[in-house]
Amino acid sequence: MSEIYQKMAEAVVKMKAEEVQKLARRVLDEGLPPEVAIEKGLASGMNEVGRLFAAKEYFVPEVLVCSRAMYAGFDILKDKVVAGKIARKGTVVIGVVDGDFHDIGKNIVKLMLEASGFRLVDLGKNVSADQFISSLNAEKPDIVALSTLMTTTMDSMAEIVALLNKENPEIKTMIGGAPVNPDFARSIQAHYYGENAREAVV
Repeated sequence: MSEIYQKMAEAVVKMKAEEVQKLARRVLDEGLPPEVAIEKGLASGMNEVGRLFAAKEYFVPEVLVCSRAMYAGFDILKDKVVAGKIARKGTVVIGVVDGDFHDIGKNIVKLMLEASGFRLVDLGKNVSADQFISSLNAEKPDIVALSTLMTTTMDSMAEIVALLNKENPEIKTMIGGAPVNPDFARSIQAHYYGENAREAVV
């Protein structure tokens, strides 16, 4: 049984979408629990992809192809999962702060968080402070994740984090992106900093 999940994880890492699809169908044909296949097969594979990405053995193009392989299996299994069977770790609202239109990094973090069991609400790019604040009432997130790739939008990030902390002191904020670092995260009172997609999940 566990052999199928291991093969599925390996097929994700090796970017073999057709193999992932075949294994996903086999899971259903053999009556195995699809939620376990998602967690121990697909998510496990994406975890390894995250490790390879952090180690600079895989880069953005490889991660995107791996994600397509993962979704090839996920699309087959998701409708067969009994509601509530996949452990949900919480809701994350994610977006690129206003003034920045670079979203590849954000998309990778979103993918890794989804694969590990979080519910993701993607606000997209060039997201204003008002949009982030509105998401607190609409989505009731546990974490709000902000991304930027530009030094010119770091002030905007600081402003948004301050507004979020003021609006809801219980909310956790996470920041990431090329120009930011742990010192900047502390200086703006963000709760978490992720250097890469794998760290964001951990």
